[in-house]
Amino acid sequence: MIGCMRTTLTLDDDVYVLLRRIQENRGLSFRAAVNGALREGLRSMEKRPRSRKRHRTRSISLGGCRLPSLDDVAEVLALGEGEAFR
Repeated sequence: MIGCMRTTLTLDDDVYVLLRRIQENRGLSFRAAVNGALREGLRSMEKRPRSRKRHRTRSISLGGCRLPSLDDVAEVLALGEGEAFR
């Protein structure tokens, strides 16, 4: 087993705040809080991600298009909203 290793970490502000909160709530040293968080996080990251159940959406028929053509957008808007759309 490797002994203690000394290193420098640059923590994001939000991570530092969370670590300090854990340290104070559990009465730990900052070093113990960092090591505990890393151990728990690394164990979690080593686990295989759970496979998710596939979600399927059933399709239904809405019938055919009631407009003769959708190529002319102005015509479609005029039919749908009346000539006042302009």
